[in-house]
Amino acid sequence: MNTELILIGTPFFSDLLMSGYLFILSTTWILMIISISNWGRSWKLELQKADDDKTKGPYPLLSICIPARNESQNIADAVTAALKTDWPNFELLVVDDRSDDRTAEYAIKAAAGDPRFRLISGVEPAQGWAGKPWACYRAAKEARGSWLLFIDADVRIHPNAAFSAMTVGIERDLALLSLFGSWTLESFWERALIPAVGWLIRGTVDFEKMNSTSHSEAFANGQFIMVQRSKYMIVDGHAAVKSEVLEDVRLAQAMKRAGLPVEIRPASWAFNVRLYRSFAEIVNGYTKNMYEGLGRNPIMGLGAALFLFVGSLLPLILLFLGLFFRFVQWYSVPNLAWLFWLGLIVVLQFVFRFRIERQDGRSGWGMFAQPLAAFMLIFILLRSTLKVKVSWKGREFVDGKSSV
Repeated sequence: MNTELILIGTPFFSDLLMSGYLFILSTTWILMIISISNWGRSWKLELQKADDDKTKGPYPLLSICIPARNESQNIADAVTAALKTDWPNFELLVVDDRSDDRTAEYAIKAAAGDPRFRLISGVEPAQGWAGKPWACYRAAKEARGSWLLFIDADVRIHPNAAFSAMTVGIERDLALLSLFGSWTLESFWERALIPAVGWLIRGTVDFEKMNSTSHSEAFANGQFIMVQRSKYMIVDGHAAVKSEVLEDVRLAQAMKRAGLPVEIRPASWAFNVRLYRSFAEIVNGYTKNMYEGLGRNPIMGLGAALFLFVGSLLPLILLFLGLFFRFVQWYSVPNLAWLFWLGLIVVLQFVFRFRIERQDGRSGWGMFAQPLAAFMLIFILLRSTLKVKVSWKGREFVDGKSSV
């Protein structure tokens, strides 16, 4: 036993541990950089226009459904964009989910009397229902289309997005098709935090498994979910996820459990969304969803926070401490080789963030916010996992669940 204790205390053993830690981190970051370029490559939704259609119809009625609660800042642009859709046969439904601002007024004004537009006045959710699933279910009941497209009120949909999605959905006889679009980032906090959190979520999506009928995993992005009505009703639609805050993912999972074909695809051109407008909205919005996205597993939440700290922040902290002790205090430790290796890992993190920025079509300067983003992501993970109460659009959420 004494021999083992002596061995553990030797510089050789310490060097071995440090080498292993740095090797694992550098390899992980290199693999993540490579994976960004290959993300979803074979599953991208290609842009198609009505003029490109080889079948020339028939064109089943598509109902575009927008649930909107206190969306006076967004709804006019959402309605205007949706009415430019080039699918030849569609209607647009906006559910005003008991807003206490001018959402309904702005929606009607933006529609400018277009006969394809209908405004539906929302009512109090039934017992056991969260707000958004209830509004989506209400829209589905009022819709006349054989296909339904649910988009959020902060989404600016491309004119050809519905046509491209419908073409794939019909050809592949899908029950559900969801898309990843692009973010509109304007403020400092949006540019600093949203790409980091968003790509943490996107990076967990294995398209081959999610889109295969032989695997149980499923994923959907609530900003754009298109469903074939007959298949959607097999699971009773949003009633299957009525109490869920993460209703988009749970709906995809429910439909896949029922043996229905579900797909998620990248389509950066298909829509833009401005998720949040302030630091408080970013923190509260992700706090509301993050723990739920981890399966409400506290070990997963705390483990993810620890992993991010050890893999992202700790190398930066060790690098700064090492430089301080070596070149300010003039100590002979740490070894210069460790400082170079730590510096390489920090550089790899910036390169990773640069690749994210370029993948999304931005300049790349957002890479310098990566340390701040890592710190805030850890904070949000802990805040969400530890069941902090947050307010969102006049509703309260605790432990990722609506308190309604």
